[in-house]
Amino acid sequence: MSTPARGNAAIRYRLIPARPEAHLYEVECTVPFPDPAGQRFALPAWIPGSYLVRDFAKHVVSIRARSGRREVPLVKLDKNTWQAAPCEGPLTVSMEVYAWDLSVRGAHLDTNHAFFNGTSVFLRVIGQETRRCEVELVRPAGRRYAAWRVATAMRRKQARPYDFGLYQAADYDELIDHPVEMGTFTLASFKARGVPHDIAITGRHEADMERLCRDLKRLCEWHIDFWGGAPMDRYVFLVTAVGEGYGGLEHRASTALLCSRDDLPRPGLKGTDEAYRTFLGLCSHEYFHTWNVKRIKPAAFVPYDLDRENHTTLLWAFEGFTSYYDDLALARAGLITPAEYLEILGRSITQLQRTGGRLKQTLAESSWDAWIKFYRPDENTPNAVVSYYGKGSLVALCLDSLIRERTRGRKSLDDVMRLLWRRYGQTGAGVPEDGVERAAEEVAGVRLRAFFDRALRATAELPLKERLAALGVDCLFRPAESDSDRGGKPSAKPASALAARPTLGVKLANAAGEAKLQHVYDGGAAQAAGLSAGDVIVAIDGLRVTARNFEARVGRYKPGDRVRIHAFRRDELLVFDAVLQAPAADTCVLAFRPRRSALQRAWLDERL
Repeated sequence: MSTPARGNAAIRYRLIPARPEAHLYEVECTVPFPDPAGQRFALPAWIPGSYLVRDFAKHVVSIRARSGRREVPLVKLDKNTWQAAPCEGPLTVSMEVYAWDLSVRGAHLDTNHAFFNGTSVFLRVIGQETRRCEVELVRPAGRRYAAWRVATAMRRKQARPYDFGLYQAADYDELIDHPVEMGTFTLASFKARGVPHDIAITGRHEADMERLCRDLKRLCEWHIDFWGGAPMDRYVFLVTAVGEGYGGLEHRASTALLCSRDDLPRPGLKGTDEAYRTFLGLCSHEYFHTWNVKRIKPAAFVPYDLDRENHTTLLWAFEGFTSYYDDLALARAGLITPAEYLEILGRSITQLQRTGGRLKQTLAESSWDAWIKFYRPDENTPNAVVSYYGKGSLVALCLDSLIRERTRGRKSLDDVMRLLWRRYGQTGAGVPEDGVERAAEEVAGVRLRAFFDRALRATAELPLKERLAALGVDCLFRPAESDSDRGGKPSAKPASALAARPTLGVKLANAAGEAKLQHVYDGGAAQAAGLSAGDVIVAIDGLRVTARNFEARVGRYKPGDRVRIHAFRRDELLVFDAVLQAPAADTCVLAFRPRRSALQRAWLDERL
């Protein structure tokens, strides 16, 4: 075989949803020129964008290798790596993969649809990751699957649009960055600045597809204009609608989304209600990632090491800044009102203020430890961990305000993002750990070390009131009026009534059934009394307590009252005496000042 032919030969994959009723894919990987010393293969341990080692190899039910008709011995070297015995080639490895993870991160298969990320099903041919890849997607056998279609941003080679057949990718990195949906999904399309966009919705729903296309077109065009152009030739929103769900994962030319079907716009919807705002914000977040993290990447991700954790202190910028712009984009694109945006922002501030972990973990630490803390939450997470999404978005807000004020409105965080795009996104170079800070200082023209030390490397409170004031917004705090009060809105109750509402300092695990404690907050009455997460409260002062009446039962008292609590810990009935506390003023409400400043107008209504 000549060298040019060897260089042009693609690694060939073949995927069949072979047994949907058993949730089993059959996947083949054929290597035309295996390593003469014995070709090694590996399945990724994690998926980029979701920072947790998930060990996808655990779903491999069976695996074998052959060359022609001859079986080739295959030895497992570690949890996700196999090595074939030396052979002439071509070498084919066949796997059965179990797929029952209905999330945006894994693979799912049943008789209604098929979805997968490449990290769950496609073996990496070690040493040949830069070789071209071809994928044959095969329709499952049987009449019930005759109407199935395919939705993916992967490039077609010998396949008709939305059909099974042969697809292609430039290399393994691109191959695993194109999730695939198969089934009888609802399909709609639109163009944003000339770029074709598809929306494929799986699951029962009653969405107004015309409204959805119109709003997403407006949103996507805002993002494209913000960055100065689209880096992809085509984009696909892969949406799975369920009864209750929320999640998204970004890819270079698509996103996988999980949403509650009620979050989709229903026919006749007037304006943008809270549920639909939630969905649009999710779409906005993942679409912004097309630039920020898919192409502007931390140096620690260039290239990805798919076998182990890739630590960086920069998730506050890649996830936090994206979280800042996702809802801001809705306001700037005119999909929500400025008042609705302030409500969303107020809720974000409320969530941070109710997180005790903000006083214990820095943002840099939160980013670095995402693999072992943020993505592995437990009963103590609110007391020990701060979200680089939530706090990171508020650091972005403060930084945006600071740059606008220091430059008298000539520059903003928008300019920082575009500088990062030119310097790193368009060149492929990774952002060094101090790269975002240096870019911000370059744009602002002043030293910002004191701000970043406080915001990223300390646990001091953010200067939210000061920074919002510079944007013409007043920031007020009050006690919550109920356990379901998420902030963002003024209370209809008088301040005296809010201050008189007692609190035990807990969160229940569910809204119905038994009153089981999910979280016991630091410094709260329950913790002081000795109650723990997992305890089930059955009575307060001799009266039965359930999840449904818990808030009302506690609400009969006043701060400072002593109550006797009976609770089960495992199978033991225990008694606790707790002194109820006054509520903290941790619920944020934002309001525009009467006269809009030039900075405020530029912040919310910037025309690019």
